[in-house]
Amino acid sequence: MLQRCTFAALFAFGVASLAALPAVADDPKPPTPPAETATKATLAWKLEKDKTFYQKMTTETKQTMKVLNNDVTQTQKQTFDFSWKVADVKDADYSVKQSIVGVQMDIDLGGSKITYDSTKADAPNNALSDFFKALVGSDFTLTLNMPKDKQISVTKVEGRDDFLKKLTTSNAQMKPLLDQILSDEALKQMATPTFAALPNKEVAKGDHWDATSTLDMGPIGKYVNKFTYTYDGKNTDAKDDAEKKWDKIKVTTELTYTPPDEKAQTGGLPFKIKSADLTSKDANGTIYYDAEKGRIAKSNMKLTLTGKLNIEIGGQPTEVKLDQTQETNVETLDKDPTKP
Repeated sequence: MLQRCTFAALFAFGVASLAALPAVADDPKPPTPPAETATKATLAWKLEKDKTFYQKMTTETKQTMKVLNNDVTQTQKQTFDFSWKVADVKDADYSVKQSIVGVQMDIDLGGSKITYDSTKADAPNNALSDFFKALVGSDFTLTLNMPKDKQISVTKVEGRDDFLKKLTTSNAQMKPLLDQILSDEALKQMATPTFAALPNKEVAKGDHWDATSTLDMGPIGKYVNKFTYTYDGKNTDAKDDAEKKWDKIKVTTELTYTPPDEKAQTGGLPFKIKSADLTSKDANGTIYYDAEKGRIAKSNMKLTLTGKLNIEIGGQPTEVKLDQTQETNVETLDKDPTKP
Protein backbone atom coordinates (compact mmCIF):
# COMPACT_ATOMS: atom_id res chain seq x y z
CA MET A 1 0.00 0.00 0.00
CA LEU A 2 2.66 2.48 1.02
CA GLN A 3 4.87 1.52 -1.94
CA ARG A 4 2.80 3.78 -4.15
CA CYS A 5 2.32 6.63 -1.70
CA THR A 6 5.17 8.45 -3.23
CA PHE A 7 4.02 7.70 -6.81
CA ALA A 8 3.90 11.49 -7.64
CA ALA A 9 6.28 13.11 -10.08
CA LEU A 10 6.80 16.57 -11.60
CA PHE A 11 7.94 17.18 -15.11
CA ALA A 12 9.20 20.17 -17.02
CA PHE A 13 9.22 20.33 -20.75
CA GLY A 14 10.26 22.31 -23.81
CA VAL A 15 9.44 21.64 -27.47
CA ALA A 16 11.81 22.48 -30.34
CA SER A 17 11.05 21.91 -34.01
CA LEU A 18 12.53 23.21 -37.26
CA ALA A 19 10.43 23.79 -40.37
CA ALA A 20 11.78 22.64 -43.73
CA LEU A 21 13.54 25.40 -45.64
CA PRO A 22 11.81 26.40 -48.93
CA ALA A 23 13.73 25.97 -52.18
CA VAL A 24 15.04 29.08 -53.95
CA ALA A 25 12.93 29.52 -57.10
CA ASP A 26 15.69 30.85 -59.42
CA ASP A 27 18.33 28.28 -58.40
CA PRO A 28 18.69 25.67 -61.18
CA LYS A 29 19.62 23.06 -58.54
CA PRO A 30 17.72 23.97 -55.37
CA PRO A 31 18.99 22.27 -52.20
CA THR A 32 16.94 19.44 -50.75
CA PRO A 33 14.96 20.71 -47.77
CA PRO A 34 16.02 19.06 -44.52
CA ALA A 35 13.48 16.77 -42.90
CA GLU A 36 11.56 18.15 -39.95
CA THR A 37 13.29 17.34 -36.69
CA ALA A 38 11.58 14.92 -34.36
CA THR A 39 9.54 16.29 -31.47
CA LYS A 40 11.81 17.03 -28.55
CA ALA A 41 11.19 17.80 -24.91
CA THR A 42 13.32 18.69 -21.92
CA LEU A 43 11.98 16.40 -19.22
CA ALA A 44 13.33 17.95 -16.06
CA TRP A 45 11.85 18.89 -12.73
CA LYS A 46 10.64 22.42 -12.02
CA LEU A 47 9.99 22.84 -8.31
CA GLU A 48 9.20 26.21 -6.77
CA LYS A 49 10.05 26.95 -3.15
CA ASP A 50 7.02 27.33 -0.85
CA LYS A 51 4.56 26.33 -3.59
CA THR A 52 2.08 23.55 -2.76
CA PHE A 53 0.24 21.21 -5.09
CA TYR A 54 -1.91 18.12 -4.46
CA GLN A 55 -2.30 14.64 -5.86
CA LYS A 56 -5.13 12.13 -5.73
CA MET A 57 -3.97 8.54 -6.19
CA THR A 58 -6.51 5.73 -6.61
CA THR A 59 -5.49 2.08 -6.75
CA GLU A 60 -7.92 -0.75 -7.54
CA THR A 61 -6.77 -4.32 -6.87
CA LYS A 62 -8.47 -7.65 -7.52
CA GLN A 63 -6.80 -10.72 -6.08
CA THR A 64 -7.77 -14.39 -6.23
CA MET A 65 -5.92 -16.97 -4.13
CA LYS A 66 -6.51 -20.70 -4.29
CA VAL A 67 -5.69 -22.25 -0.91
CA LEU A 68 -6.46 -25.93 -0.21
CA ASN A 69 -8.80 -25.99 -3.24
CA ASN A 70 -10.68 -22.97 -1.92
CA ASP A 71 -10.83 -19.68 -3.84
CA VAL A 72 -10.38 -16.58 -1.72
CA THR A 73 -11.25 -13.36 -3.55
CA GLN A 74 -10.24 -9.93 -2.37
CA THR A 75 -10.97 -6.55 -3.93
CA GLN A 76 -9.67 -3.18 -2.82
CA LYS A 77 -10.16 0.40 -3.88
CA GLN A 78 -7.95 2.81 -1.98
CA THR A 79 -7.46 6.52 -2.49
CA PHE A 80 -4.70 8.60 -0.97
CA ASP A 81 -4.67 12.40 -1.13
CA PHE A 82 -1.26 14.05 -0.81
CA SER A 83 0.11 17.55 -0.53
CA TRP A 84 3.63 18.38 -1.76
CA LYS A 85 5.65 21.46 -0.86
CA VAL A 86 9.26 22.46 -1.50
CA ALA A 87 10.54 23.59 1.89
CA ASP A 88 14.14 24.47 1.03
CA VAL A 89 16.65 24.51 -1.83
CA LYS A 90 20.44 24.30 -1.40
CA ASP A 91 22.40 24.01 -4.63
CA ALA A 92 21.22 20.74 -6.23
CA ASP A 93 19.46 19.48 -3.08
CA TYR A 94 15.73 20.05 -2.74
CA SER A 95 13.89 19.45 0.54
CA VAL A 96 10.31 18.39 -0.27
CA LYS A 97 7.58 17.86 2.33
CA GLN A 98 4.95 15.23 1.57
CA SER A 99 1.79 14.98 3.70
CA ILE A 100 -1.09 12.52 3.63
CA VAL A 101 -4.21 14.72 3.80
CA GLY A 102 -6.90 12.15 3.02
CA VAL A 103 -7.55 8.39 2.93
CA GLN A 104 -10.50 6.49 1.48
CA MET A 105 -10.77 2.68 1.61
CA ASP A 106 -13.27 0.20 0.20
CA ILE A 107 -12.16 -3.38 0.90
CA ASP A 108 -13.96 -6.70 0.37
CA LEU A 109 -12.19 -9.70 1.93
CA GLY A 110 -14.13 -12.73 0.77
CA GLY A 111 -17.46 -11.04 1.48
CA SER A 112 -16.30 -9.21 4.60
CA LYS A 113 -16.43 -5.51 3.78
CA ILE A 114 -14.47 -2.66 5.34
CA THR A 115 -14.98 0.98 4.36
CA TYR A 116 -13.39 4.19 5.59
CA ASP A 117 -13.37 7.81 4.42
CA SER A 118 -11.36 10.38 6.35
CA THR A 119 -13.25 13.23 4.67
CA LYS A 120 -16.50 12.19 6.39
CA ALA A 121 -17.18 12.98 10.01
CA ASP A 122 -19.34 9.86 10.42
CA ALA A 123 -16.72 7.41 9.14
CA PRO A 124 -17.63 3.96 10.57
CA ASN A 125 -15.47 2.28 13.18
CA ASN A 126 -14.05 -1.10 12.18
CA ALA A 127 -11.02 -3.31 12.72
CA LEU A 128 -8.77 -1.06 10.63
CA SER A 129 -10.25 2.40 11.18
CA ASP A 130 -7.70 3.37 13.87
CA PHE A 131 -4.90 2.38 11.48
CA PHE A 132 -6.42 4.42 8.63
CA LYS A 133 -6.94 7.42 10.92
CA ALA A 134 -3.27 7.32 11.88
CA LEU A 135 -2.25 7.63 8.23
CA VAL A 136 -3.95 11.01 7.84
CA GLY A 137 -1.67 13.87 8.84
CA SER A 138 1.52 11.84 8.49
CA ASP A 139 4.44 13.83 7.06
CA PHE A 140 7.68 12.92 5.32
CA THR A 141 10.55 15.14 4.23
CA LEU A 142 12.41 13.94 1.16
CA THR A 143 15.82 15.21 0.12
CA LEU A 144 16.21 15.11 -3.67
CA ASN A 145 19.55 15.48 -5.39
CA MET A 146 18.80 17.13 -8.75
CA PRO A 147 22.03 17.62 -10.75
CA LYS A 148 21.74 19.00 -14.26
CA ASP A 149 21.42 16.47 -17.07
CA LYS A 150 21.33 13.50 -14.64
CA GLN A 151 18.50 11.48 -13.17
CA ILE A 152 17.25 12.62 -9.79
CA SER A 153 18.00 10.50 -6.73
CA VAL A 154 16.34 10.35 -3.33
CA THR A 155 19.15 10.66 -0.81
CA LYS A 156 17.16 10.90 2.41
CA VAL A 157 13.67 10.43 3.85
CA GLU A 158 12.80 11.87 7.27
CA GLY A 159 9.72 11.23 9.38
CA ARG A 160 9.93 7.45 9.75
CA ASP A 161 10.00 7.33 13.57
CA ASP A 162 6.97 9.59 14.00
CA PHE A 163 5.13 7.65 11.30
CA LEU A 164 5.73 4.29 13.00
CA LYS A 165 4.73 5.71 16.35
CA LYS A 166 1.39 6.88 14.96
CA LEU A 167 0.68 3.58 13.23
CA THR A 168 1.45 1.42 16.27
CA THR A 169 -0.22 3.50 18.99
CA SER A 170 -3.44 1.49 18.77
CA ASN A 171 -1.70 -1.83 18.07
CA ALA A 172 1.78 -2.19 19.56
CA GLN A 173 2.02 -5.77 18.24
CA MET A 174 2.50 -4.37 14.73
CA LYS A 175 5.71 -2.53 15.62
CA PRO A 176 8.22 -5.39 15.01
CA LEU A 177 6.70 -6.06 11.58
CA LEU A 178 6.52 -2.40 10.52
CA ASP A 179 10.07 -1.83 11.77
CA GLN A 180 11.27 -4.35 9.20
CA ILE A 181 8.98 -3.37 6.34
CA LEU A 182 9.34 0.41 6.68
CA SER A 183 13.10 0.74 7.06
CA ASP A 184 14.88 3.97 6.09
CA GLU A 185 16.17 2.33 2.92
CA ALA A 186 12.72 0.97 2.05
CA LEU A 187 11.18 4.45 2.29
CA LYS A 188 13.88 5.81 -0.03
CA GLN A 189 13.28 3.02 -2.53
CA MET A 190 9.52 3.63 -2.43
CA ALA A 191 10.12 7.22 -3.49
CA THR A 192 12.79 6.51 -6.11
CA PRO A 193 10.53 5.50 -9.07
CA THR A 194 8.61 8.76 -8.77
CA PHE A 195 11.64 10.96 -9.30
CA ALA A 196 13.76 8.68 -11.48
CA ALA A 197 10.95 8.72 -14.04
CA LEU A 198 12.61 11.75 -15.63
CA PRO A 199 15.95 11.79 -17.46
CA ASN A 200 16.39 15.45 -16.47
CA LYS A 201 17.58 16.34 -19.99
CA GLU A 202 16.30 16.88 -23.51
CA VAL A 203 14.99 13.80 -25.32
CA ALA A 204 13.46 13.16 -28.74
CA LYS A 205 10.38 11.11 -29.50
CA GLY A 206 11.30 7.44 -29.19
CA ASP A 207 14.17 8.00 -26.75
CA HIS A 208 14.05 5.88 -23.63
CA TRP A 209 15.72 5.76 -20.22
CA ASP A 210 15.71 3.25 -17.36
CA ALA A 211 15.49 3.14 -13.59
CA THR A 212 15.67 0.32 -11.05
CA SER A 213 14.16 0.15 -7.58
CA THR A 214 15.04 -2.61 -5.07
CA LEU A 215 12.54 -2.81 -2.24
CA ASP A 216 13.40 -5.16 0.62
CA MET A 217 10.35 -5.59 2.86
CA GLY A 218 11.81 -8.05 5.34
CA PRO A 219 9.45 -10.99 6.02
CA ILE A 220 7.33 -10.15 2.97
CA GLY A 221 10.24 -10.50 0.53
CA LYS A 222 12.21 -8.42 -1.93
CA TYR A 223 10.85 -6.67 -5.03
CA VAL A 224 13.07 -5.48 -7.86
CA ASN A 225 11.31 -3.18 -10.32
CA LYS A 226 13.00 -2.31 -13.61
CA PHE A 227 11.29 0.65 -15.28
CA THR A 228 11.70 1.63 -18.92
CA TYR A 229 10.39 5.07 -19.89
CA THR A 230 9.88 6.14 -23.52
CA TYR A 231 9.04 9.66 -24.68
CA ASP A 232 5.99 9.36 -26.98
CA GLY A 233 5.52 12.95 -28.15
CA LYS A 234 2.43 15.13 -27.90
CA ASN A 235 -0.94 13.88 -26.67
CA THR A 236 -2.55 14.58 -30.06
CA ASP A 237 -5.31 11.98 -29.63
CA ALA A 238 -6.92 13.90 -26.78
CA LYS A 239 -10.34 15.46 -27.33
CA ASP A 240 -9.68 18.42 -25.03
CA ASP A 241 -7.54 21.20 -26.55
CA ALA A 242 -5.65 21.74 -23.28
CA GLU A 243 -4.80 18.04 -23.03
CA LYS A 244 -3.47 18.03 -26.60
CA LYS A 245 -0.63 20.22 -25.31
CA TRP A 246 0.41 17.54 -22.83
CA ASP A 247 3.31 15.20 -23.51
CA LYS A 248 3.19 11.43 -23.16
CA ILE A 249 5.71 9.11 -21.57
CA LYS A 250 5.12 5.39 -21.97
CA VAL A 251 6.19 3.15 -19.08
CA THR A 252 6.88 -0.59 -18.95
CA THR A 253 7.81 -2.46 -15.78
CA GLU A 254 9.56 -5.75 -15.13
CA LEU A 255 8.93 -7.03 -11.60
CA THR A 256 11.10 -9.71 -9.99
CA TYR A 257 10.13 -11.13 -6.60
CA THR A 258 12.48 -12.97 -4.24
CA PRO A 259 11.08 -14.64 -1.10
CA PRO A 260 12.63 -13.72 2.26
CA ASP A 261 15.37 -15.82 3.83
CA GLU A 262 14.83 -17.59 7.14
CA LYS A 263 16.60 -14.85 9.11
CA ALA A 264 14.18 -12.18 7.89
CA GLN A 265 11.11 -14.10 9.03
CA THR A 266 11.40 -13.41 12.73
CA GLY A 267 7.83 -12.92 13.82
CA GLY A 268 5.19 -10.38 12.93
CA LEU A 269 3.39 -12.47 10.32
CA PRO A 270 1.13 -15.51 11.00
CA PHE A 271 2.88 -17.42 8.19
CA LYS A 272 6.29 -17.90 6.56
CA ILE A 273 7.02 -17.67 2.85
CA LYS A 274 9.22 -20.63 1.94
CA SER A 275 9.44 -20.21 -1.84
CA ALA A 276 7.71 -18.39 -4.68
CA ASP A 277 7.42 -18.34 -8.46
CA LEU A 278 5.64 -15.14 -9.46
CA THR A 279 5.52 -13.56 -12.92
CA SER A 280 4.44 -10.06 -13.85
CA LYS A 281 2.86 -9.29 -17.21
CA ASP A 282 1.00 -6.46 -18.92
CA ALA A 283 2.91 -4.11 -16.62
CA ASN A 284 2.65 -0.81 -18.44
CA GLY A 285 1.22 2.67 -18.28
CA THR A 286 1.28 6.26 -19.46
CA ILE A 287 2.39 9.49 -17.84
CA TYR A 288 0.89 12.77 -19.10
CA TYR A 289 2.95 15.90 -18.58
CA ASP A 290 1.56 19.45 -18.45
CA ALA A 291 4.30 21.78 -19.73
CA GLU A 292 2.45 24.96 -18.75
CA LYS A 293 2.40 23.94 -15.08
CA GLY A 294 5.70 22.09 -15.18
CA ARG A 295 4.36 18.92 -13.61
CA ILE A 296 2.56 15.65 -14.22
CA ALA A 297 -1.13 16.10 -15.06
CA LYS A 298 -2.16 12.49 -14.59
CA SER A 299 -0.87 8.95 -14.98
CA ASN A 300 -2.18 5.42 -15.35
CA MET A 301 -0.36 2.19 -14.46
CA LYS A 302 -1.51 -1.44 -14.79
CA LEU A 303 0.00 -4.69 -13.55
CA THR A 304 -0.92 -8.39 -13.60
CA LEU A 305 0.83 -10.79 -11.22
CA THR A 306 0.40 -14.58 -11.34
CA GLY A 307 2.16 -17.62 -9.88
CA LYS A 308 2.56 -19.83 -6.84
CA LEU A 309 3.74 -19.35 -3.27
CA ASN A 310 4.69 -22.06 -0.82
CA ILE A 311 3.96 -20.88 2.69
CA GLU A 312 4.06 -22.40 6.15
CA ILE A 313 1.28 -21.86 8.69
CA GLY A 314 1.85 -23.30 12.14
CA GLY A 315 4.46 -25.66 10.72
CA GLN A 316 2.08 -26.90 8.02
CA PRO A 317 3.23 -26.35 4.39
CA THR A 318 0.58 -24.91 2.06
CA GLU A 319 0.61 -24.02 -1.64
CA VAL A 320 -1.10 -20.80 -2.70
CA LYS A 321 -1.95 -19.97 -6.31
CA LEU A 322 -2.15 -16.23 -6.91
CA ASP A 323 -3.79 -14.13 -9.63
CA GLN A 324 -3.77 -10.38 -9.13
CA THR A 325 -4.57 -7.36 -11.26
CA GLN A 326 -3.89 -3.80 -10.19
CA GLU A 327 -4.54 -0.39 -11.74
CA THR A 328 -3.37 2.94 -10.33
CA ASN A 329 -4.47 6.39 -11.48
CA VAL A 330 -2.90 9.64 -10.28
CA GLU A 331 -4.24 13.15 -10.84
CA THR A 332 -2.45 16.39 -9.89
CA LEU A 333 -4.47 19.33 -8.58
CA ASP A 334 -3.97 22.92 -7.47
CA LYS A 335 -6.40 22.65 -4.56
CA ASP A 336 -6.78 20.23 -1.65
CA PRO A 337 -9.17 17.50 -2.91
CA THR A 338 -10.37 16.78 0.63
CA LYS A 339 -11.84 20.26 0.99
CA PRO A 340 -15.29 21.13 -0.35
